[in-house]
Amino acid sequence: MKRITTSITLFITLLAATHAQKLDWISKVGAKQFPAGKKVYKVNAVTDTSKVITKEIQSAIDECSKNGGGIVTFSPGTYVMGSIFIKPGVHLQIDKGVLLLGSRNFDDYPEIDTRIAGLEMKWPAALINVMNATNAAVTGDGIVNARGKFCWDKYWAMRKEYDPKGLRWVVDYDAKRVRTFLVQNSSDITLKGLTFKNAGFWTVQLLYSHNLTVDGVIIKNNEDGSGPSTDGIDIDSSTWILVQNCDIDCNDDNFCLKAGRDWDGLRVNKPTEYIVIKKCLARRGAGLVTLGSETSGGIRHVLATDLVAKHTDNGLRIKSATTRGGTIEDIYFQNSRLDSVKNVFQYSLNWYPAYSYSELPKGYTYETIPAHWKSLLQKVTPPEKGIPYAKDFYISNITATHSGNAFVAAGLEQSLLTNFVYSNCNIASVNLGTLEFTKDWKFNNMVYTAVKKQPAPPIKEGVESIERQK
Repeated sequence: MKRITTSITLFITLLAATHAQKLDWISKVGAKQFPAGKKVYKVNAVTDTSKVITKEIQSAIDECSKNGGGIVTFSPGTYVMGSIFIKPGVHLQIDKGVLLLGSRNFDDYPEIDTRIAGLEMKWPAALINVMNATNAAVTGDGIVNARGKFCWDKYWAMRKEYDPKGLRWVVDYDAKRVRTFLVQNSSDITLKGLTFKNAGFWTVQLLYSHNLTVDGVIIKNNEDGSGPSTDGIDIDSSTWILVQNCDIDCNDDNFCLKAGRDWDGLRVNKPTEYIVIKKCLARRGAGLVTLGSETSGGIRHVLATDLVAKHTDNGLRIKSATTRGGTIEDIYFQNSRLDSVKNVFQYSLNWYPAYSYSELPKGYTYETIPAHWKSLLQKVTPPEKGIPYAKDFYISNITATHSGNAFVAAGLEQSLLTNFVYSNCNIASVNLGTLEFTKDWKFNNMVYTAVKKQPAPPIKEGVESIERQK
């Protein structure tokens, strides 16, 4: 018995050492510098919610950057703004007592070249943009309320028009809505301490960037109802990212990793990798940690640890499709507590076909449709290049209570969910769930308890997005 115990202990020690070696990159994530300038530039405006002061804010930012950097601040009060663009060396400080309201006029958000839901196209700029910049920051204890219901209403109106025409696959791209905070083609950027409310679309998107820190951000997107596609934080073809101490209540994926969609995503071919998400809370939303559905460039080297989910639809989630391609691998999900989630582990490599697969209905001429429609319709060749893969997941020290399903996992016949290792997990759910097309799954000290189904909580006021159930 002593020899067996010693062998087991040695095996566990070697396994822990191997994982530690694989995670030796985690100290390198996050912004490596912070704007050092101390000169203060105050926005020249007074509280007046009848006036949009975008120009005044941008003028202070431009002057600050031109003079070598510093801090841009506001006097306490409430201000309305459209898109602003943070420049290198600028620290935009939104203090307690400052409330920034997003304009509800689409004309205040100029279209830019960007990427949305895995597709490069023209789209409205975000409310706050950091583009082609290094060493900048946006911090403070103030509030940014995007007032996004004007975007939600636009989307639902277009859904009523598009769905009967067989255009569900493109409506998300035609219904151009406003993100709240965008970092694009930038590095050494810090976002810290703000409260974001009622995003018109995604709240924080980190795109084509590296060495970014998001710390202590609070997102409350359901105060004005349930807006569609109001993701919390989307890390999109970016690397060396640190997200910590955040609290997200939204109506789509809470913390989401993306890397491009289908033909266009495979063309760009930029991975999301070296990501740490830690000490965060997900409330209402579609997924505590979601990988996909845009997976074309690959998602790898991810550590998600010390997280909490409360009434979130899914715990750890994979979404992809047979036209996406890309590999999701080397994922660590650990030391986390999930309470009252619908699915603890939800994996699908053939997710939501009505949205995922594009087909031009009869009555449309290919030559006359918009460019982004053509990108979505572009076939992946050879077809096998579109098959996604998911492998090498290490899941440990997870506790789930009052759950619906422990597992809803479906790989593909030609792409099995491979080498998922579960250690020291304690799962209580109504159903154990289903596993389809899996290979080399391992369970070490896994405890499962079947529990009685609880009454469904009352639906909150506002539109309940059906997308979250897909």
